[in-house]
This record gives sequence, C-alpha cells and structure tokens, in this order.
Amino acid sequence: MSLKPVYLVEGKRTPHAKAGTALKDVQAPFLGAYLARHLLDNTSIGNDEVDEVIFGNTGTPAKYPNVGRVIALEAGLHKKTSGYSVHRNCASGMEAVSQAFLKIASGRHDVIVAGGVESMSNMPLIYSREMTELFMKLMKAKAPLDKLKALGEFRPPYLSPIVAIEQGLTDPFCGLNMGQTAELLSRELDITRLQQDEFANRSHHRAMKAIEEGKLAQEMVPLAIGKYDKLLKEDVGPRANSTVEGLAKMRPYFDKKSGTVTVGNSCPITDGGSAILFASEEAVKKYNLEPMARLVDYHFHGLEPERMGMGPLHAMDGVFNRTGLGLEQMDLLEINEAFAAQILAVKKAFTERKVADFFGIEKLHGEIDDEKLNVNGGAIALGHPVGSTGSRLLVTLAHELKRRNGKYGVASLCIGGGQGGACIIENL
Repeated sequence: MSLKPVYLVEGKRTPHAKAGTALKDVQAPFLGAYLARHLLDNTSIGNDEVDEVIFGNTGTPAKYPNVGRVIALEAGLHKKTSGYSVHRNCASGMEAVSQAFLKIASGRHDVIVAGGVESMSNMPLIYSREMTELFMKLMKAKAPLDKLKALGEFRPPYLSPIVAIEQGLTDPFCGLNMGQTAELLSRELDITRLQQDEFANRSHHRAMKAIEEGKLAQEMVPLAIGKYDKLLKEDVGPRANSTVEGLAKMRPYFDKKSGTVTVGNSCPITDGGSAILFASEEAVKKYNLEPMARLVDYHFHGLEPERMGMGPLHAMDGVFNRTGLGLEQMDLLEINEAFAAQILAVKKAFTERKVADFFGIEKLHGEIDDEKLNVNGGAIALGHPVGSTGSRLLVTLAHELKRRNGKYGVASLCIGGGQGGACIIENL
C-alpha cells in the first residue's frame, strides 16, 4: 500500500522549567491543552473537524489517567474527537507523532494533533508496601480495638517513601539507572570528563544565544501560571554563566569514585510540553493550510538496555536505510542530550569502524557536523521533560529548518529500556 504525504502544519512548545520551579503547579494535561488550542486557532479547522488527539506521557497522573483525552476536551474540541495517550519512555512524544503519521499516511485520518507532556514536578512519592498494607488493615478494621491493634504494628521505617522518578529512571532488566548507562559508554568508548563538560558548556551557550536572538521564542507559546497573574515566556534552565571550569568542579553523581557523569553534563529533570498539528494533503487544500514541513518517515530500534544511550545510532541508521537519505543530506540534526557522554558516543559510532561493528552497524555514516547538531542548545541546557522531548525535538527542528531554508533534518533520541527513535522531516 502506498502511503500518502503527511504534513507538519505547525508545532509549538511550552517554555521548559526545572522540576519544582515555575511549572510545579501545572498538571500534565494543562501543559498540552493550551498548545492544541493555539495550533487550531490559527487555522480554519473547526472544533468538530479534528480526527484524533494523541499525546505521549510517562508519569500518568492518577487524576488524569488518559492525558490525551483530557487535552482534547480541555482544548475545546468536540466530544466526538477521540483522544488517547502513549508511553514509550523518553520517546513518548515521538511515538505519538509516529501514530499520527501512520493514520494520516494510510488515509484513515486527515487532521491530528500529536505531542507530549510531562510534569516531573508532580511525579509522586509512594508509600512503602508495609505502610500500604497497614492502611488496608485500618480500613478493614471496624471495631476501635481492632484499629488500635493495627496501629500498634506501625514502625517509623514504614514512612520511608519510594521515589517514583528514581524508580522510573532505573532499568528493571539491567538494574542500572540512566546515568549509570552513560557511565558505561564513557568507560567503554574512552570519553573523557573534559569532553563531556565542553559539550555541556556549548549547549548552555548555544541556548542562551538562541534566547537572546529570539529564536526559541518562535517555537514557544507563553504560559500563564500562578493565579494567571504571571506569564512564563522563557525556559528556566539555560545558564549564561556556564564555564568548563565551573562544570569541572561538580562531582560525579552516578559513580562517585571514578565516574565522569555529573549533574552538569546531564539533562535536568524538567516540566514541559509540545504539540504538533498534522494534516493530510486533502486537509491542507480544504483548510487552506501552509505547512512547515513534510514528515518523511520514522524508525524505532531496540538494543541492550545497559547501552540505551546508543539508541540514536540505531534509529538514525534505520531511518536513513528506510528512506534512502543519508547524513550528508541532513541540513540539521536534533539529538536529545540525555547525557553528554551518550551524544559523544553516538558521534564516535558514526565515524569509527570498531565502534560501529560493536553495535552491528554496517555503514559508517560520517562525521556529524557540530555546526548542524543542536544548534540552539539541547536538553543539557533546555531540559528533558520525558514524555514531551520526542515531539519537542521535531518542533525545534521544523522551526530552525524554516529559518535556514534547509531541506532535510533528522530528530533522534535514546530511550530508557534500550531503544532509539528517529524522524526525518523535509522543509517546505
């Protein structure tokens, strides 16, 4: 079956904020609903003419178990518009995009809003199993004496919380947390602390330059916060005063004795959201839309969880093979900066035969040009709201391709659990 063209009409994101700061009181759906509304308000598409709303999210709020549907209704779309949520760890937003692509390319739908949201501030602390069982006994106890007996079983350690974020960032198969997987790559591929700190410093300064030049503002929609008396217009995270010397003073966080990965050369825990309006060729004509780009294709690929940071290597290799396009044709690359070590490892595998062979990659794709990679900074400066990043990369990529009048760009990221995802877009 031949696939129909899929157009990226417009993409926007929220400002990002480190968890516990400016966006801490904004629940996940409300990081997406106003974006969806903004995208549609700039078109002639009616509230009853959107086929589907698909959003990625990893820390599903108990109060909003289907974030995608809540976003659709909160955005004022007709009740007949279906909405659902997807979860592919770090690539949840890209998974939402891939499903939008398939549904429009197959002719099943014409208009879809897809993206991702994450409020990492609101990921909960969880009671221990012992405390949970004590609560259950108290609920079942009817007589006062039985309740006292249950309370008598309480011990202070029962109150030690389980940190949801900490558990979510630890792989259940290899037992390593995400930072430890970056340490593994840095050791295996001889990536130095200095190289990581230099890369992290570059990310901050590129982000600050993009903020000063108004580039990042073009991909954002400001968000009213507090009692709607404050307007968040910029990312909370990039540091103008970042230096390699300052980063060098930070202690290793994941391997305190001999490690090289620090909080300074890793992405911070962040809140944020992103949304993209996708349309078929028929919808583009019907609603007189002016798309930014065409979504060419995507690819997901698995690998060993302990080396999950190499996911972009496999995913980009796969999407290049699927499309017949190559690195030399990419005018821009957006690769998520989960860790500086992980990005530098991917770059090595693109040029070094020994590394490529180790990961089963047949073709050496060539040097990734630093002047094309994350030109406005990346997640080390901007943050990584897990459910959103996969779609945020595409938002950033589409806007920068348009500014530069480039032709092709690729967005890619590693995925906790040992996967990688990548999408290629063509600027129109």
